[in-house]
Amino acid sequence: MAKQTEHLKKTTFAFLDIETTGGSSARDRITEIGIRFWRQGEQVGEWQTLLNPDVRISAFIEHFTGITNEMVADAPRFEDIADELESQLEGTVFVAHNARFDYGFIKQEFRRLGRLFTARVLCTVKLSRRLYPEFRRHNMDSLIERHGLGQVQRHRAMGDVEAMLSFFLHARVEKGDEVLERAIGDLLQTPSVPSHLPPDILHELPTGPGVYRFYGENDALLYVGKSTHIAQRVASHFSGDHNSSRGVRMSESLRRVEWTETAGELGALLLELKQIKSLNPLYNRRSRAAKRLVTIELVENEQGFLQAHLVRELEPHRLGEYFGLFRSKRDAEKALSGIAAKNELCNTLLGLEPGHDGPCFQRTLGRCKGACEGGEDRTRYNLRMQIAFHGLRLKTWPWEGPVSVVEHNQFTGQTDYLVIYNWIHVTTVHEEQDLQDLALGGASVTFDLDSYKLLVKALLGRDGHDRRIIELPALKRPDVVMP
Repeated sequence: MAKQTEHLKKTTFAFLDIETTGGSSARDRITEIGIRFWRQGEQVGEWQTLLNPDVRISAFIEHFTGITNEMVADAPRFEDIADELESQLEGTVFVAHNARFDYGFIKQEFRRLGRLFTARVLCTVKLSRRLYPEFRRHNMDSLIERHGLGQVQRHRAMGDVEAMLSFFLHARVEKGDEVLERAIGDLLQTPSVPSHLPPDILHELPTGPGVYRFYGENDALLYVGKSTHIAQRVASHFSGDHNSSRGVRMSESLRRVEWTETAGELGALLLELKQIKSLNPLYNRRSRAAKRLVTIELVENEQGFLQAHLVRELEPHRLGEYFGLFRSKRDAEKALSGIAAKNELCNTLLGLEPGHDGPCFQRTLGRCKGACEGGEDRTRYNLRMQIAFHGLRLKTWPWEGPVSVVEHNQFTGQTDYLVIYNWIHVTTVHEEQDLQDLALGGASVTFDLDSYKLLVKALLGRDGHDRRIIELPALKRPDVVMP
């Protein structure tokens, strides 16, 4: 029995909760930390502080948490308490409700200081699911109501800590030490490094963004992945995060790990896509290069009605005249069928039925307004077509020539200048002067569906990032090749 209750007898559990300015650890900051320490059946201390987040707390968050800008104005910053916090948590199990949130914010705050923070983590949401699988909801309010826990000051750090510790103690009484210990042991399993890798490989890996590559026997490339934290993501492959038969086979085959650091997430995403498509790793199926892209073009027929045609030979300078990018004819026709059904458009004019006299089949079912047999005004039909396809229209390259997206990592000092043209990542250089010396004329770059989607979102500001973009109109443009 002593071995079975090792954690409950020997471990210090740090029940921790934070309050923040929002839900994104990359953008938002911590405003309060509360911790209670529990060991061998009793509380052995607590630690609490407000924090100045160095950003303004919104009115919504002030109302939600009760923490105002005035309350944190004279509070310490995270850098002021980082050493003490790390000392307090050293050797403990980091316990939090929805621990991914709290642990992620703590790690991000240390990362801003150029420091790595790691801990064994126990999530009480997962613990509740393990101990009480018959219940559907496991948020804190549900636990308080379901188990009759005492009322606390919700959405303040110490109030939530008190509720979390109360649940833990309630579960210990109701389920017993043996069941609780078994659940904790399962949830605390740490990733074991595959036998063919150096045991300290996780300590060698960088803690910033980039791309990692797994190699097997005979240096066969198994997998390419990206992360904003390479060490953490690689470790997840060896834990339950990738616990599938495919993941197990890959871990058993793994012999070597390589990585390339980038200055930011966009550079990592683009490098990952490029390497998956060019190197064809064994276990990457998603994002493989399409052999030939298909798009849709709208043209008027002899009667002036807009018709949809599938196009396989795309012209890069005419992207704004096309609608949608598809990996196959089947995918394009599936999209057309959906548009027809949703907008009561004519299947014949959409190319889904061969041209013939009389109504299309959808018309006989009452799902077409009759453009195929003169039952709908041409101008009205064409307007409905344009509205139906509007959201699929591709984006024309909005700059005169290539541009460079600048990413800088304040912790490593690395700066990447990502050279982009016509939604294609051409190359990356690390000095601004190198941009002027690029010779792109005569080079060929291949248009890619995944890169197009990624770069439209990134360069037009739809991913929430405000990026520095340098226009390079004087550079000769590379030749764009369509797959």
